[in-house]
Formats: sequence, structure tokens, C-alpha cells
Amino acid sequence: MRLEFRALLASAVVLAVSLSPAAAAPPFEPPAENAIPKGPLGQVILQGERIFRDTAKAAPGFVGNDLTCANCHIDAGRLANASPLWAAWVAFPAYRSKNGHVNTFAERLQGCFQYSMNGKKPPLGDPTLVALESYAAWLATGAPTGANMAGRGYPHLPKPAAAPDFARGKQVFDQHCALCHGATGAGQSAGGTAVFPAVWGPRSYNWGAGMTSIATAAGFVKANMPLGLGGSLTDQQAWDVALFIDSQERPQDPRFTGSVAETRAKFHNSPSSMYGREVNGHVLGAPPP
Repeated sequence: MRLEFRALLASAVVLAVSLSPAAAAPPFEPPAENAIPKGPLGQVILQGERIFRDTAKAAPGFVGNDLTCANCHIDAGRLANASPLWAAWVAFPAYRSKNGHVNTFAERLQGCFQYSMNGKKPPLGDPTLVALESYAAWLATGAPTGANMAGRGYPHLPKPAAAPDFARGKQVFDQHCALCHGATGAGQSAGGTAVFPAVWGPRSYNWGAGMTSIATAAGFVKANMPLGLGGSLTDQQAWDVALFIDSQERPQDPRFTGSVAETRAKFHNSPSSMYGREVNGHVLGAPPP
């Protein structure tokens, strides 16, 4: 089954890599799974891969929702234009405006747990972080340090011809996304394990996650969704469905000040954020009536 999934992803890479500004360069090829070294280092790398693929089970103390790292970093962090680990590893340390200082790669991982996983930061040096760092470093074997590699992050889509629209986005979601993510965005589970992630609601990423940026979500959707069919939606469809998804309620931003307006002004003061805006009579981020 994994081979079939890989075949779908291979076709997605061909479509998605054309979206990257650096598409002229061939995509980086991380080592094959069967090339993980033997011995203590290999065991830690394998644990990092397990955490990446099944985060809640492998790192339960730090996860507060049904997502895995691989939901946003597809093919366990291997796929170009799906925020691959190999491109992130070589780009750190780096300054991040989100927290106003130079971050190590471990600090970047802490943020993923706090926001995307709606959980808790593993302490620096914790075996969970060490395993993920080891896995990322191994995936980046042979990659140039400090390079802005082709396929890093998600594509930056040009502004659409028409402003993103909630109603059009709902149509895109119903037609292309609901089959996997459910009509209510709650995802789907089998045997107690989430098969497809929740894209809003209490079991999804919180308001501090990067995917709550409409621009970020649109780039991810365009390159990678529907799964295995990346590039099949138009730019306009990607922007519309990103706005629709990010106009739904989700867990509170951990940096919440006690005031939605103040939290928006401090952390979400961007046209790409729906936090603190009114949608269908409800201010996003505010407690339900």
C-alpha cells in the first residue's frame, strides 16, 4: 500500500515542483528509507520517523489533537513543496518574526507541537526532539547547508483574480475535500486512529498554527491537495478553499491575551488571518454564545 501511495506522490511532485520559483533545479532526493544506518543513531532516526508518522502515539505527552507531523509535511517529510524536513534542516538557525529571535531547529519543532499539534513544547534536549532532529538531519544527507532549496516550504501563490470567497470555498471543499476530511471538517478515523486529519474544530490545529494563514494554506492546498492530485485545483480554488477552512472555529491561540481584539492586534494583524473577524455572525476566536 505504501508503494501505491508513493506512486501517487511521485506524480504530485511532478505537478507541484513547477509551482516553485526555483523549479529549474531538480528536486533534492533524500536517502531511501532502507538506508537508515544500523546502530544507536539509526534507532534514534527510526524513532524520529515513527514520531513523524504517528505523533500522538509516539509522543503522547506533547500532542493535543488528532494530527500527525506527516499531515502537513507529506510522505513523512520527504515531499518537495510540502514543507520537507530536508529543506528545513539546512535553513536553521534562522530569525523568525513570529517569536522575534533567532531560532534553532529544535525551537522550531517546539512551535509545531505548541501550535499545529495544539499541545505542549517538549523541553529542549528531550528525546522526542532529539529523535526528530536526527531524522531531519538524516533526510538532509548531502543537502547544501544554508541553502534556500527548491521545494522548501509551500509555494507562494500569486494573488487570485477575484478576492477569496467563502461560498466558493465551500463548494470547493464539498467537491474536493469532504470525502477525506468529512463534511464538517472533523476528519475521519478508523479503529481509533485518525486516517484523515481534522481541518477545523477541537481536534485540529489551533489559531497559532501557520496553516491559519490563508496564503500559507492556499500554497499547501495548491501543491498537495487532494492527496496525490497536487496541482489539480486552480489558484483561485486553492485561495477560496483556504479562506473557507480558515474561517472555521478551532482551538484558541496559546498566546491569547484574554481579549480577541488584542490578540489579533498583537499576533494576527494580517489580511491573511481570519482570527478576530466576524463570519456568519460569530467572531472567530471568541467563545461560542
